[in-house]
Amino acid sequence: MGVNLPALRSHNTALVLDLLRTAGAEGISRLELAERTGLTPQAVSKITARLRADGLAAEAGRRASTGGKPRTVLRLVPEAGHAVGVHLDRDEVRAVLVDLDGAVVDRRRAPLDLGAGADAVLARVAGVVEALRVPAPAGADRSPLGVGVALPGPLDHHRGVLHRVTGFPEWDGFPLRDALARRLGVPVVVDKDTNAAALGLAVGGEGGSFAYLHLGTGLGAGLVIGGSVHRGTRTGAGEFGHQVIQLDGRPCTCGARGCVEALCLDAVARGDVAEAARVLGAGAANLVGLLDIDLVLLGGRTVAAAPEAFVRGVGAVLAARARREGGGDGAVPGRVAPGGGQGGAEGAAQLVLAPLFGRGDA
Repeated sequence: MGVNLPALRSHNTALVLDLLRTAGAEGISRLELAERTGLTPQAVSKITARLRADGLAAEAGRRASTGGKPRTVLRLVPEAGHAVGVHLDRDEVRAVLVDLDGAVVDRRRAPLDLGAGADAVLARVAGVVEALRVPAPAGADRSPLGVGVALPGPLDHHRGVLHRVTGFPEWDGFPLRDALARRLGVPVVVDKDTNAAALGLAVGGEGGSFAYLHLGTGLGAGLVIGGSVHRGTRTGAGEFGHQVIQLDGRPCTCGARGCVEALCLDAVARGDVAEAARVLGAGAANLVGLLDIDLVLLGGRTVAAAPEAFVRGVGAVLAARARREGGGDGAVPGRVAPGGGQGGAEGAAQLVLAPLFGRGDA
């Protein structure tokens, strides 16, 4: 394909690409691109010429104008580029291949032991990624633009270095981004699975400020404030599962007692979904009170197994808190996030794609 990734990430090119993507199959004219971006017609012509040469843009026909000859309209070519998203959970790896529109064109999953050691984990991830098939024409470059990797935190998003992943302290200080990039031969971006899923939801059209709570083998949160993923100064925001809500409660794998994650997973293990939802709701209510967010979205394997029960239970706690605080009917709504178990992997792919379209929060 021969796409120049650094060139694509220029601000002006990102503006044009984003408008081409949102225009869809109907396309958009160069004049409209200039008007909406504030760029000169000459600058737009240079950018679109480069995008056409790279196969990323194509003519979508002609449109009548108010005067003069009809305008040629351009569209994005979704199949001209692909990104890989990988979700590393404690016991499995999921990977998706998406086109420039974010549509999934292939997916894989395999069992994984996150405690098996770096060499074994990297080999399994590489095998799953390399099994993905890019539906490119014969002779075309089938390499993805990059690989986004999402996994439990805490970690350093900027450097791609893991910290003490809860339950797996041996990963502390491991440079996952660089190790995978060397192994796969393409750029790699690393982030927490909750942040990746939240980014995917924001790119997919979820507006405002919201929290995505992911309950699977662990519990974490992805925060979107004002449309951007909030990671914090040290990219450690969203360690939601380890807020203590019961001082003398059950021991947690993080070393504390009474964490939301420990209490919630204990209830799940006992088969008491209603109690798990109540505990999750208590943590969510604390988050809502602290950040004044608009929406709580729920996801992850455990939620997917009983979505209605979790939405009902968490929603009841949020509504009760709103009534106590005088909010009346203004309770923050809670609902299940789309995507099921693939939300982390699809969001991870957006870690690669979002910057191409001017989403600086990736």
